[in-house]
Amino acid sequence: MTLNTAHLGILERLATGEILIFDGATGTYLQQHGLEPGGSPELMNADNPDLIQQMARHYFEAGSDIVLTNSFGGNKFMLERYGVGERLYELNKLSAEHAKAVAPDGKYVAGSIGPTGEFIEPLGDVTEDEMYDTFSEMSKAFESGGADAVMIETQLSLDEAMIAIRAAKENTDLVVMSTMVFDKGPRGYFTMMGTTPEQAVEGLQDAGADIVGTNCGNGIERMIEIAKRMRSVTDKYLVVQSNAGLPVIKNGETHYLESPEFMAKHFNELAQLPINILGGCCGTTDDHIRALVKCVRK
Repeated sequence: MTLNTAHLGILERLATGEILIFDGATGTYLQQHGLEPGGSPELMNADNPDLIQQMARHYFEAGSDIVLTNSFGGNKFMLERYGVGERLYELNKLSAEHAKAVAPDGKYVAGSIGPTGEFIEPLGDVTEDEMYDTFSEMSKAFESGGADAVMIETQLSLDEAMIAIRAAKENTDLVVMSTMVFDKGPRGYFTMMGTTPEQAVEGLQDAGADIVGTNCGNGIERMIEIAKRMRSVTDKYLVVQSNAGLPVIKNGETHYLESPEFMAKHFNELAQLPINILGGCCGTTDDHIRALVKCVRK
């Protein structure tokens, strides 16, 4: 980053041709720092604010340009499972405030919206209006807390992602990003609901997302395959956040085996496509981000 771009917004920075760097894993970090199995990460925004700020600070110091808020499960449906659905606005606003409090000049905060875990009628019991309302409230809370963007991430259902995009666009002035998760089967890459990478790009962009892409679910080599398919159907901004490989269980513990050096080599290939924003997902650490920054900015 040069001094003459520090005052620009995310889209303005991308328009200069700069590649921006996202952060690494949130869940992995919190689990390593005291989050108990089955616990609510979002409640830590109120109960352990120092840790949430420390996480954001670590990623900013590692070189991240954009850090996600600790709000992946901050929707009404997830929070109600912990008996705190009425605290939705408070917890999401706090998540943005904590990350923004430690963001250096020229760095950004993106409010994280993960999947609800629910199905829209008639497949499930949730209406489109109910989903729209929870995504709207989350987005407004992020904006009130100082966020620069909304990241609708790890989505499995194109319909749900499109509702979230519309809610963020219609209720805030934030940059809106959205990513989906793809699994590789005999016929290629699809989301759990049957959407291809090409269909995802078209649907997410038609819904109004400024930046679209993929995250989670795969190691870096498969992410390159998905990214190439996405780039083949659009010349607009793309984002990729890769796992550090697929999880492996050893002695009852989850391990991700892709090293910072291994991922950085392949991130360089993504940068050449180009993918405009690069970052990590499950299993990636601040060391992965440092290696990514060194590779892309060399």
